Amino acid sequence: MNPISFLTQTLRIAIPYLFAASGGVVAERSGIISLELEGLMLTGAFSATLGAHYTGSPWIGVLAGVAGGLVFGLIHAIATIRYRADQVVVGIAINLLAIGVTRFFLKLAFASSSNSPRINGFGGSAAAHGFDNPLVWMGLLSAPVLAFFLYRTPFGLRVRAVGEHPDAAASVGVSVNKVRYIAVAVSGMLAALGGVFLALDQHQFTDQMTAGRGFIAVAAVIFGRWDPVKAGLACLFFAAAETLQIQLQGNQVIPSQFIEMIPYLLTIIALAGVVGRAVPPAALGKTGE
Repeated sequence: MNPISFLTQTLRIAIPYLFAASGGVVAERSGIISLELEGLMLTGAFSATLGAHYTGSPWIGVLAGVAGGLVFGLIHAIATIRYRADQVVVGIAINLLAIGVTRFFLKLAFASSSNSPRINGFGGSAAAHGFDNPLVWMGLLSAPVLAFFLYRTPFGLRVRAVGEHPDAAASVGVSVNKVRYIAVAVSGMLAALGGVFLALDQHQFTDQMTAGRGFIAVAAVIFGRWDPVKAGLACLFFAAAETLQIQLQGNQVIPSQFIEMIPYLLTIIALAGVVGRAVPPAALGKTGE
């Protein structure tokens, strides 16, 4: 097993997780549970495909994907903040809605129930191993940039305040709901970028192409204890497990079914060591100003 090849493949596989986990961290630090990361990624992937297909520009695809994530993020925000719906139920509903909406419009736009036509993406140099793709660098920087935003800016302080002590934040003039709306909107755009990367990297959209990556991102948020950098490291850990699974596929000693279980088993084992000791934001899942 070539260590350089293993490392580069791990970093590329980690990009969707990094974007989605960063989105999950910013929303949950504001007090809003983010189980809808899978749906946001799927929406971003399909929206990016539409944008890139009809314009021929991957950058328009990126903008369209971010816009799709923003729309679904705002749906989540309105349901949970304005109408105070159960955040877990809304998250699951958005995941199901994204599957149905993308499948419907896939058939409508491309007359296919499985995949879109080929679209333009970034990069293309085999020697660069995908690192000529600007989304790769954006993904790698997402965790440290978010950490700076949360811990070194006034708005980041407000996000953390409304996630821990919303009543205290409101008492000093902070609009709890406004901060949460912005945090969830940013979460939608960040998570959507994970799906955008998948679509542009694979040069097409396929039905349910996120394949559970959003749920692994949720696990990374918990494993990272709601800290952007730690969640990013968790994403790299889960990506390394997936890379190991891929590189062991040709090994005839271990049955392929067991090899395919590696990323999910390691996710469960990792979370088993954290759950019970990880302390979420005090106001996570609680609404009201």
